[in-house]
Amino acid sequence: MTERLPFQGVAQEIYRPQKANYDVTLLFPVLFLVGIGIVMIYSSSSALAMKKFGSDLFFLKKQGAFAIVGIVALVICRHVPYHWYRSLAYPFILISMVLLAAIHVTPLGYAAGGSARWLRFGDFSFQPSEFARLALVIYLAYSLSKKGETIREFTIGFLPHVVVFAVFALLILFEPDFGSMVILGAITWIMLFIGGVRILYLSSAVLLLLPAAYLFMMKAQYRLRRLVSFMDPWAYPGDEGYQIIHSLLAFGSGGIWGVGIGNGYQKLFYLPEPHTDFIFSIVGEELGLVGVLSILGLYGLIVWRGIRIAKKTVDPFGTYLAAGLTVAIGMQVFVNMGVTLGLLPTKGLALPFLSYGGSSLLLNMASIGILMNIDASPNKLVTVGINGR
Repeated sequence: MTERLPFQGVAQEIYRPQKANYDVTLLFPVLFLVGIGIVMIYSSSSALAMKKFGSDLFFLKKQGAFAIVGIVALVICRHVPYHWYRSLAYPFILISMVLLAAIHVTPLGYAAGGSARWLRFGDFSFQPSEFARLALVIYLAYSLSKKGETIREFTIGFLPHVVVFAVFALLILFEPDFGSMVILGAITWIMLFIGGVRILYLSSAVLLLLPAAYLFMMKAQYRLRRLVSFMDPWAYPGDEGYQIIHSLLAFGSGGIWGVGIGNGYQKLFYLPEPHTDFIFSIVGEELGLVGVLSILGLYGLIVWRGIRIAKKTVDPFGTYLAAGLTVAIGMQVFVNMGVTLGLLPTKGLALPFLSYGGSSLLLNMASIGILMNIDASPNKLVTVGINGR
């Protein structure tokens, strides 16, 4: 952006120039996680890929292609001015709802593992809930930034945002994908809290949702058994407790240094989805406590950097957008790791940048690119006094 230079002896306002470089503090941990993810995906999926597709490189090749597309998305979003997303807030919301509905009402809907979460176009599949998460963050950032002091009013600051979330939640529950719904709910609640919505409304919403959550759990026996097995997985070793037991066995056998990349045991058809939902368990087994803490440190660096970007951004839309994107990535990490460590009931959710999957990697890499653009953009006017001081 062109800088307006002050004349000598005249106080004038100039725009802070846009940074041309990439935020290494944010870029390094992301690329490092993607690289680790490619290695661990091959390690965890080679036996499965050989059995199902006749090639141990099947998932490795696809994830490598996903990574290249994801890096391209990051670079593009880094250079697209984040202000442009203001005008895309409502179109993105509409597109997300159409895509989520298309899973159920068109032949493009594709089911796997008992859930219909994907749209399939030939050999290409896409998970609309991943795009819905980004769309919701952009919508909330735009809506919160334009409401000002009226954000504290029930019908302006609280109700419209909850209605949008509720539509998303219903469409996702039909899949069903309870994990994604929880993520969207947490993002909505935290962003509304940051935006200044009255805590009375937010706390009341949580209390009102508890009976609905109870009925939802009671409606399907498998959900109830999953919750009970979460309390004591060893009591259900052959069914609902099976995944978490083998996940814990993976972490336990890893010790401090791990058994070595490629030497894990649980990926050999014991732990389901070792390259997707439970890849962190394979990390714990093959890289040990050192690997687990290293991964946690990299995610911590990403979240810390995202919070810093949000705090120093003067533009309200940029602040809310950076905060929402950071919360979205952090919540995915929290839920996935909580599940694999037995701290949360089992939910099917990818670990950002590490798990196999194009939709997750693409949208999370795009989110990082947007964060970088917010950080690099001129967010405020700087007053320059006499002689440019």
